[in-house]
Amino acid sequence: MLHRVAALSLALTLSVLLLSLTALPEEPLSFPVQTALASDEPADDTQVDSEAAEADPAATSPATADDGTDTENASSEGITREESAQAQDALVPETLTVLLPDGAVEEMALEDYLWGVVAAEMPASFAPEALKAQAVAARTYTCYQISHTKGAHPEADICTDYSCCQAWISRADRLAAWAEDEGDAYAAKITAAVEDTAGEILTWEGAAALTVFHAASAGSTRSAQEVWGADLPYLTSVSSPESAADTPNYYSVVSFSAQEFSDLFLAAYPDADLSGDCSGWFGAAETDSSGAVLSVPVGGVEVTGSDLRTLCGLRSPHFGVECGEDAVTFYVTGYGHGVGMSQYGANTMAAEGSSYQDILAHYYPGTALEK
Repeated sequence: MLHRVAALSLALTLSVLLLSLTALPEEPLSFPVQTALASDEPADDTQVDSEAAEADPAATSPATADDGTDTENASSEGITREESAQAQDALVPETLTVLLPDGAVEEMALEDYLWGVVAAEMPASFAPEALKAQAVAARTYTCYQISHTKGAHPEADICTDYSCCQAWISRADRLAAWAEDEGDAYAAKITAAVEDTAGEILTWEGAAALTVFHAASAGSTRSAQEVWGADLPYLTSVSSPESAADTPNYYSVVSFSAQEFSDLFLAAYPDADLSGDCSGWFGAAETDSSGAVLSVPVGGVEVTGSDLRTLCGLRSPHFGVECGEDAVTFYVTGYGHGVGMSQYGANTMAAEGSSYQDILAHYYPGTALEK
């Protein structure tokens, strides 16, 4: 019995639940760049499994909560053209403080910090226009995050924990990880992507947009409204062109024996009834418009797709489950929460001739690219 389902990507905080339907919230949406699953590692050129501003929790990555105040909307009534320009300039700081993996806080130039984000979040083997799109998305996401007080790390504007903010890697560590004959060329590509888009961010109604991203969609991206209950018009469902032909591990399979799954699930949900044949354990799933699972009954207990994904170590909320012959098998498509820009989709678009401006306009419709 096969159910095609996909998962709600993250547990929203109370501030997110109070989100206005027409504007950015007074409390920032806290969607991490990547999933907090152990399998969701930052992308590189040997293991291209990045999930970003997943935030699923975010990115989207199960989530953490950040506190802060809303940035001033430059399109609000009463703001002059000069004041709007000044507000826009203030959106992109020259420097920021970064909480490093060793606990130290370091002040960096924004563009230097972004080199480490792009290097950690997207394979340098990707097309130049895809890398530029990633640079703008990462810069915008950074500006959104640092415009609010961070409850998780008040001593720094942003951290390098991908389950909280964005993945980041030092230039020395990144160069050491690349093959010796590729390092210089890859470093130059990332430098060009950051420099060629210097100062550029995506805005929505005068403020930095929440430019979450993920590794690979399952044919289309997902709406933030359906995933997180946040109606951000630029985070809506759009088509995404990546496929198994250009995306490693686009399809993946995770299998358990019936006993293994029962032990795993009952440890988390002791009230579930997993007696009898495993073919009767799963009920009909509730899915969103992209086919992703919002929730599914398992042993009489309603479980979110996000929680089941986390529990079973699945790469994406787009999964189906088959039970039989004393086995529970999940068939998974894509990687990540599915909201915002798909990195592999961006690379496919770039390979087909799209510019980074085209890519950003496609995945974040209605936003303005401003420098």
